[in-house]
Amino acid sequence: MKQPKRLLIHPILVGILTSLNAIPAMSDDLEESTGLFNYLGADPNDLNFMKDSGVQIGGWLDVGISGNTNNSPGGFNGPVTFGDRDGYVQMNQLYFYLQRAVDTAGDGWDIGGRFDFMYGSDAVFTQAYGAPQGNWDLNLMPNDASRFYKMALPQAYVEVFAPVGNGLSTKIGHFYTIIGNEVVTAPDNFFYSHAYTMQYGEPFTHTGVLSSYPIDDNWTLNGGVVTGSVFGGWDGGFNQGLGNWNGLGGVNWASDDKGTSAALSFTTGPISEQNSSNLSMYSLVIKHDIIEGLHYTFQNDWGQAENLVTNLNGQQQNASWYGLNNYVVYDIMENLGIGLRGEWFRDQNGTRVFSPGRTLSLIDPVVDPITQEFTGLSKPASYYAFTLGLNWKPLKWAMVRPSIRYDWSDNANAFNNGTSAVDWKGNRQDQLLLSTDFVITF
Repeated sequence: MKQPKRLLIHPILVGILTSLNAIPAMSDDLEESTGLFNYLGADPNDLNFMKDSGVQIGGWLDVGISGNTNNSPGGFNGPVTFGDRDGYVQMNQLYFYLQRAVDTAGDGWDIGGRFDFMYGSDAVFTQAYGAPQGNWDLNLMPNDASRFYKMALPQAYVEVFAPVGNGLSTKIGHFYTIIGNEVVTAPDNFFYSHAYTMQYGEPFTHTGVLSSYPIDDNWTLNGGVVTGSVFGGWDGGFNQGLGNWNGLGGVNWASDDKGTSAALSFTTGPISEQNSSNLSMYSLVIKHDIIEGLHYTFQNDWGQAENLVTNLNGQQQNASWYGLNNYVVYDIMENLGIGLRGEWFRDQNGTRVFSPGRTLSLIDPVVDPITQEFTGLSKPASYYAFTLGLNWKPLKWAMVRPSIRYDWSDNANAFNNGTSAVDWKGNRQDQLLLSTDFVITF
């Protein structure tokens, strides 16, 4: 059966909320369960083998829908990701992981690791450059929808704990970045949609070696080397960029009561084996509990890639980007929170933000022959976004995240119905977006 092209958001949202309102009347077992498998009495983590070995299996399902007010015939929400499809139900993440966490409290050596598997519409954004994409394109969805559903292996690493000083933990392999505030894994974000800073200004994954060392109860150092593919040490795979190594590191601080924390992280090194120009960025994330139940987060990112754009005279110039994010979250109840996110992201040379975001392609930036601006794949512009949303957990293993988001750009028609990454003939410089998703943890 052909998948409907457009779906109404309101009936779906009402249906989800109505069904979940019946949950308080259900059994205590449902409320006390820690996951869907646990509720069904089929939790593999309860097996003696799993307990004795320290191995855990987990995962989740994230399904969402978004719709914008521009009536986009291209079917996209402009540069907004991960829920980037307008009026379509998206299975964003069907996610499983297998993990053995190292024992950092012991006084001996320990070895563990983690392997993550993702299938869904988010997987294309977390692919490692150089991965055998042709082997991942499973046609599990009908008709043209299959082109949006991919597989990704965002983490596959071994972790070693060494009883040196206060304890040194080292990851070796492919792992998520330590940079930034928002993350790929759906249950670990307050909002369904993501900030420009996360999607366009930061790496998602790295391949290499990363160590972590706690100086004391307040300070932790992180440092290592990661291999790059085509853009520094960002999102590299096992089979590319082994001759191009970048530094990755940072320092974390937390107050004694853990109510205030700060994380400064960075990466720097050559862009690729063929391009020795430097790519560097940093991210500063500060979190503070203003009062009980009221949480504030501030984030500042800055990045620069040398010799990335070429002007009409054939001269190479640097490309830079930076962003400021503010988050305020209030816990209305133990299982219900309301949050506001405000963002300014400056794509100084038009080399970072793409519309729609799924068209991301690392090709040579260009110059607009009329305005003689350094355009990359888009126009140099600032992007602003405000998101107001709820985060409701009716169960320990179920979460609903409805939100309303307003985006606008000062110089780029980034919301031109998703027709082209460089189509500036329209006048869509803003967008109102309604979204919701439902996350079930296994």
